Amino acid sequence: MNLIYVADPMCSWCYGFGVTLDALLTAPGDAAPLQLAIVMGGLRPFTKEPLDPARADEIAGHWRHVAEATGRPFADGPQSALRAPGFVYDTEPASRAVVTVRHLAPRLTWRYLEAVQHAFYAGARDVTQADVLADVAENLGLQRADFARAFASEPMRAATLRDFTQTHEWGIRGFPALLAEHDDHLHLVTHGHVPIDTLRERLAGVATAHGPA
Repeated sequence: MNLIYVADPMCSWCYGFGVTLDALLTAPGDAAPLQLAIVMGGLRPFTKEPLDPARADEIAGHWRHVAEATGRPFADGPQSALRAPGFVYDTEPASRAVVTVRHLAPRLTWRYLEAVQHAFYAGARDVTQADVLADVAENLGLQRADFARAFASEPMRAATLRDFTQTHEWGIRGFPALLAEHDDHLHLVTHGHVPIDTLRERLAGVATAHGPA
C-alpha cells in the first residue's frame, strides 16, 4: 500500500504524529508492506511579520497539548524558538529543505523531516534559517554544499510550490494528513493525530475497501 503523508516541518501536531507514523513504518502490523511519500502542505509559508508575544503564547499552549498527548520533547519558556527576538514563523524554508532532501536522497526524507522537527521543537533552533537546515542535512550524511546549492535553487522553490498546490487541490487544509492509494483511488486515512491502533484499523479498512473513500 502506498501512503502519502501531508505535513509541515513546523506543525506541532505533525511532530507529535511522527511517533505514531514511525511506529507504523517500523512495525506495520497486519498491513501490507508500506511505501511512504512525503508532501509538504504549507502551514504558514511566506510569512513576513515577526511573531508577536501574544501569538507566541498561544502557539506555546498548543505545543504543551502536543507534548501531553504524545510525549514528544519541547523546549519551553525563554528557551523556545518562538521567543527568539524577531522570529518569523515562515514554514516555506523548512518545507523546501525537506523537498530538497527528497530530491537529493529520497530514502532520507522521513529522517530529515523528523530531524528538522526535533531541531525546532526540542532543540529550539530557528529552522527558517538556511544554515540551520544545512546543519541538519550534514548531520544525516548529506554533502553540505550540495544541499545548500539545491536548497537555494529555483527548481526546489518551484517543487515546493507544487507540493503546496497539490495539497490544496486535494482539499487538505490542516495537518497532519495521511492518504492511502488503493485500487487506483486516494483514501483519506486520517486528518489529524490518531493513536497507532486507530491508524492500523483505518488502514485495514482501506485495504478491504473498493472505490474512493
